[in-house]
Amino acid sequence: MNQQEFSRRMFINSLGGIAAAAALGRIPGVSAAEGDALRYWAPGIAKVGAKDFSAMAAQAKIQIKNTAKSARADEAIQKMVVGDGQKLFDALTDNGGGMEDALAENKAIVELDTSRIPNWQNIIDVYHEGAPAADTLRYGGKVYAVPYISNADSMAYNYEALGFHPDSWGVMFDAQFKGRVALQNDFGPTLTNVAIYLQQSGKVEIKDAADMSPGEVKAVCEFLIGYKKKGQFRTFWDGFQNGVDLLASKEVVLSSCWEPIQLVARKKGVDVRYGTMKEGHQTWNNVVMLTKGGRQRGMDAAFYSLANVYLSPWFGARTVSGLGFAPQMKGVDVYLDAHPADFDAATRQNVKDIMARKAQRYAVAGNAWQNVFPKNMRAYQDWWSRLQAA
Repeated sequence: MNQQEFSRRMFINSLGGIAAAAALGRIPGVSAAEGDALRYWAPGIAKVGAKDFSAMAAQAKIQIKNTAKSARADEAIQKMVVGDGQKLFDALTDNGGGMEDALAENKAIVELDTSRIPNWQNIIDVYHEGAPAADTLRYGGKVYAVPYISNADSMAYNYEALGFHPDSWGVMFDAQFKGRVALQNDFGPTLTNVAIYLQQSGKVEIKDAADMSPGEVKAVCEFLIGYKKKGQFRTFWDGFQNGVDLLASKEVVLSSCWEPIQLVARKKGVDVRYGTMKEGHQTWNNVVMLTKGGRQRGMDAAFYSLANVYLSPWFGARTVSGLGFAPQMKGVDVYLDAHPADFDAATRQNVKDIMARKAQRYAVAGNAWQNVFPKNMRAYQDWWSRLQAA
C-alpha cells in the first residue's frame, strides 16, 4: 500500500477547504448500476472462486457490480466524504488500520446490525469486544465493518540459499547477505517491522512501534540509512510482481513482503518460505463497509448477504489456499475435510500448514497492529524521504 498520505487528523481538518475534491472523486467509465445490483468498490483480493465477482455473487445470491479500487486510503476517503462516492457505491473495502474511523467520523459509512449476519457467530476471537482487533471493526463502540482478510506480514527467504530457517528480522542486517536483501518500498510496514525488531531486541527504546514519536522514527530511519549506505539492501520493492520477481529470480534471498508474494514465487520452482520472527510482525486486516448512500438506497440486505459470505468457511478456505490470507472465521479446517472434491489432499494439508504458521505469527508478543494514520505522519514522511535519498 502506498502510504504517502495524510494522517486522519490532518485530513479531516482539511476537508472543509478542499474545493476541488469532488473532481478527484470521479473515475472515468463508472456510472450508476441498474437494478438492485450491489455497487461495490473493492480490489481483486476481495473475491475468490472466479476471475470476477460472479462466484461471490452466486454465494451471496445477489448481483454485484464491482469497480476496482486502488490502494490509496486518502483517495478513498476523499471520494466517500466530499466526492461522488456516495452516489456511485453501496459498499467499499478499506485500505488498512484506521480508515474505518475516519469514514465513520464523517458519517460516510453506517453502523451495522450484526444480528443480520448469521456467520457473525463464527468470527474469530480476536474481533470480540475487548480483544486486540476489536477496534478495527468499531467506532465509538459500535460495529461499522466486517473483516474479510487479515495477516501478520513477515519475511520470505530462499531456504536453499540460506540453509537455515531465520527466526529474527536481524538476519536482514547480517553482512553475509549484503546486497541480497529487499525491503518493501512503503514506510508503513517497513518502519513498523524494523521498529518491532529494534524495540524487542533492546537496540532502541520504542513505546509503540505502530505509532512512533518523531524521535523514534528518526532512530529507526537512521538505523536503516546506515545499512543502506553499506549496500545491505538490493532494492526496495514496489508492487506485487516486482516482489515476486526478486525472489523467483534469486536476485534476493531475504525480503520483507506479503505472504502471497512468497506463495507465487514458490510456485515458480524456488524454495521460498515464510518465517515467524521472534520479535514480532505488523498485523493487519481489510474490512468491508456499507456506505450512507447504500443505506439510503435500501441495499442493507444485499450488503449483509455479501458480509455473510466473507465470514463463511467457503470464502475462508479459498482465500487462504489461493492467496495465503488468514480466514476470519472458525471452521475452515472442518470445511476443507468435508469438501475433498474442491480441495485435494495436498491442498488441504498445505492450507492447514499455512494456518498453523499463521497461528504462530499471531501469537508473538511483539506484534503491532497496522496504523495508516500515525499521529506524527510528517515525521514518517520526512524521514522516509531521507532514507530513500540516502
